[in-house]
Amino acid sequence: MSRVIIVLFSSLMIGAVSVVAQSSEIDYNRVSEDLLNALKDGNDTKAYTDILEASTIDELVEFLDTDHKKLAFWINIYNSYIILTLQGNQELYENRSKFFKTPRIKIAGEEVGFSKIEHGIIRRSQWLLGLGVIKKPFPGKWERKLRVKKREYRVHFALNCGAIACPPVTVYDPINLDKQLQFMTDKYLKENTVYDEAKNKVTTTPLFSWFRGDFGGKKGVKKILADYKLIPSKKVKLKFKGYDWNLDIDNFVETPYNR
Repeated sequence: MSRVIIVLFSSLMIGAVSVVAQSSEIDYNRVSEDLLNALKDGNDTKAYTDILEASTIDELVEFLDTDHKKLAFWINIYNSYIILTLQGNQELYENRSKFFKTPRIKIAGEEVGFSKIEHGIIRRSQWLLGLGVIKKPFPGKWERKLRVKKREYRVHFALNCGAIACPPVTVYDPINLDKQLQFMTDKYLKENTVYDEAKNKVTTTPLFSWFRGDFGGKKGVKKILADYKLIPSKKVKLKFKGYDWNLDIDNFVETPYNR
């Protein structure tokens, strides 16, 4: 059965697949959006995961030809499979290091883990323990072909790792990506940042510490907080709060820019 027939058959069976299939082209951004929407609405997801499993690296490279397309797609994929995996077995989260590193997602001819998607593709081949300042020395061909061209710090407020402290989930699309990331970053930082005027101290998310290089170091973090009007100036003491790793796999929100 050809790939086009598979996509059209999926559309007829569940009436929710808004995948565009012309000749052999599949709109992979739409697939990722529909997968996440199905999870949000409690609908079956097999039609979408089947399409992703059947995808090839050449197809993804050809379709995801801009960083906006890549980021919207891979953020949705990451968030979707976090939910799918934990819905199947929440005990996997007891060993978080293993949970994120173990290959679980069949896509583009590979089976990959969450760490590879986050640090390899979305963060452009950053070393897992490198704090955003050390790159992987020898990323593989699969990763190099699919990764973004430029790092975007706001992805840290879009990726949901399944825990209470993680940013909430929304459905990203390449057209509205910039506005969506801006909205979600503003929302998350406002909810997780407290400025103490008397002590001239700001306490904020430890994401800034774990990935400090992505934000431009301590100076960059203060600039971001000042830009979002959460501190009066960059001359403040910077502290990081704890992270609540208890599970919350139903943390969906809408933005004014969801299509």
